[in-house]
Amino acid sequence: MEDSVAGGSGPGQFDDPRLAGALRAGDVIALTEVYDTYAPFLFDYCHGLLRDRVEAAGALRNCLIAAREHVGGLQEPERLRGWLYAIARKESMRRRDDPSRHSGQEAPEAEDGDLSTEQMSRRTERRALAHSALGALSGRQREAIDLAVRHELDAVDLAGVFGVSTAEMEHLLGEAEADLDASLRAALIAQNHWEDCPSVSALTESWPLSPQTAKSLVRHVDSCPTCSSRDTPRLPADRLMAVLPIAAIPGDLRLDVLTAATNAERAGARRAVAALAEPFDERGWPVPYRPGPVRREREPSRRNVPLIAAGAAVAVIALIALSLTVLTGGDSGADAAGSPSSTGANGSPDGSPSGGLDESPLPTESSPGESPTPTTSSPTPSRSPSKSPSATPTTRSPSPPRTTPPAPRPGTLSASGCDMNLNESCTVRITAVGGAVTWRVTGTTNGLSASGSGRLSKGESVGVTVARPDDLCWGGKTGTVSISPGAGAQVSYC
Repeated sequence: MEDSVAGGSGPGQFDDPRLAGALRAGDVIALTEVYDTYAPFLFDYCHGLLRDRVEAAGALRNCLIAAREHVGGLQEPERLRGWLYAIARKESMRRRDDPSRHSGQEAPEAEDGDLSTEQMSRRTERRALAHSALGALSGRQREAIDLAVRHELDAVDLAGVFGVSTAEMEHLLGEAEADLDASLRAALIAQNHWEDCPSVSALTESWPLSPQTAKSLVRHVDSCPTCSSRDTPRLPADRLMAVLPIAAIPGDLRLDVLTAATNAERAGARRAVAALAEPFDERGWPVPYRPGPVRREREPSRRNVPLIAAGAAVAVIALIALSLTVLTGGDSGADAAGSPSSTGANGSPDGSPSGGLDESPLPTESSPGESPTPTTSSPTPSRSPSKSPSATPTTRSPSPPRTTPPAPRPGTLSASGCDMNLNESCTVRITAVGGAVTWRVTGTTNGLSASGSGRLSKGESVGVTVARPDDLCWGGKTGTVSISPGAGAQVSYC
């Protein structure tokens, strides 16, 4: 499989209003033009966020499918290019948050012609300098600089990509540029004048610098009389960033994406992909991706603790009795596919998260405590009351009979299918409905492979990764995954 090179960029080369209008009209040729014009750059951007060629290809495919479905809502057709980056970022961040995503298969570097040994050496040295300088920035700053310099998006486009105001974006870019100048100056001092300062020499024993070392170096240069007085040549950001590698877009991805976007039999899959890009704001731009709030079990009110404690022993005995009847067990928690994911690596040299403006989980509200439930004062029935020495006689109502709480009802399993499209795998999601469920994958059809088992609490869900057969993939195919007890999911691939 051959990989092509991302060509030269420049906003003046793009015909956004015409392409946006043609996409609105459903012109297939327009979609081909959009791919040929933007796909190499979008793939490189997605790959920088995901660090995997399979995921980057899937993100690009979904980006273009969603764009074709939603372009009618874009209020500024002249901003088509920036709008595509916003959709691509949202899809990439969604994939990066998926614990079952593909990883570890980075794309090769796009070829940029035959270089002499001297040119290769100079480029390697310049790249080490660029990585060292960028390492001192935050992930959000690196991403903004990359989009502004290498992808040539202006502040208005970047504001739409990150979901902030133009003024906020201009402030972020200004800070990023100032911090890049400072970190580049520190890196040049470390590269060319490390012998003049023992502290710099100690900090820069390895090259390129790690992010932690790069940040320490910037702080040192700012406070050191020797280093702070050093003059260094100014290197423009575009020259610094120009030496960074470009991820090569797979040569066979074009046909795959265009087929997925236009095949009449995949209309349902396209609608599902388009839904992933929602919601959109009043300008027609996608609202940036935000990870879902971490679901927390409702904590009982302290006032209810006596009542809960009274039935705890009975409930535990019932649970133990139920667990002894289960023949196919698993770990008490969900398997790895269902565990919360940590943020994946992006295109930064250190692989740190992008630190964008919208990745922090939304806060969740704690459930209000329920009203207190009255409890009996004594487990034994009361005797007839004796006369009270007080002037007014009182009576006690009889204690209500104690009841044994019923054993937890077993739940049922609900499973939703998935569509791999052109990927190697997809995720079937199963959910426990009405009670706890112990589940296990029991079989697949048509060459699909999947496995897993575990126990889900009521309402809890987990993803099961399904892989397609390792053979040539032509046309639409389907298979099924059987999951005990009594659930099945249909999987489409190719």
